[in-house]
Amino acid sequence: MPRDPGAPIPTKPYVGGLAPGVPAAPSLLGPGAARDRYGFYRLLRESYPLVWDERVQAWLVSRYGDVAAALGDPELVRARRGPCCWPGEVRCEGPRHQGDDEAFGVLREVSERTAYVLARRLAQREVCDLAEEFCRWLPLGTAATALGLSCAELTRGSRAGGRRAGPAASLAVLCADRSALIGKALASLLANLLDRPDEWAAAGAAPGALRAAWGESLRRNPPLHVVLRRARGDARLADGTVPAGAAVALLVGAASRDPDRFAAPDRFDPRRAAPAQLAFGPPDCPAARVAELQAECAVRALAEAMPELRWADGFRPTETGLLTRAPRTLLVRPA
Repeated sequence: MPRDPGAPIPTKPYVGGLAPGVPAAPSLLGPGAARDRYGFYRLLRESYPLVWDERVQAWLVSRYGDVAAALGDPELVRARRGPCCWPGEVRCEGPRHQGDDEAFGVLREVSERTAYVLARRLAQREVCDLAEEFCRWLPLGTAATALGLSCAELTRGSRAGGRRAGPAASLAVLCADRSALIGKALASLLANLLDRPDEWAAAGAAPGALRAAWGESLRRNPPLHVVLRRARGDARLADGTVPAGAAVALLVGAASRDPDRFAAPDRFDPRRAAPAQLAFGPPDCPAARVAELQAECAVRALAEAMPELRWADGFRPTETGLLTRAPRTLLVRPA
């Protein structure tokens, strides 16, 4: 039931004692969200812009303006800090030396080589799964090589045992730490491009087109749909107040398809002006730049090794996941 914007918001609205005929508030763990995630987001934006989700035990925030403001609100904090910003941050607090051009040049060389090796192996196959056999392994293989580790050592959590150090190794650690999210973002990018052969051809031909496609894919299909925060004090959100200590779930996946911010938000349009994605942090963040670098290397390697790449017969990609989402499978015919 839509809330009166002028009315105060109770600590836990819509919980218990509902009058007959009054629908319970939707939940991120409910059947509606599982059946149609983007329809669920639409319902939240239109009727429940700020609502307590009893099953998740968090306040849900879904509109673009509210989510973008909340991501920059110092009163909403994440549970732990790290060596660099995490997806959803609006300011990067990581060491600036991680972003120097020489370090990125080293990581790009390693990433390009890793992408081409993976792509050429898969090009010999009649059918392959790009999500499992390419997107998952590109960030891990890049990080492992740059650190002087095996993929097995890296997946066991080893970082300090690497045989290389310096800024490039620091970037490789960021790549390893975010490998799951990068892999999901790559899977969504490839799904969006392969659905549109003209966009696939354009992205493989021009760096500018590829960067635009990457930004638009992060907007339309972000790998991280839910950013969790906790209120240090009473926090104003979406014309309401969240009490101190409460958990807040900022629904990036809903905000990224808000029609009040984006025209035709469900459409994949790399020529969209200022996509303003919220998925990987600010553009100057080294972690965000590492993810974009991986996307560039991935598309170029696949386009060169598999110029006639297309979906396997009868296959359609499907997103899965709760907090993070992406196609779990990408079945393609390399030739």
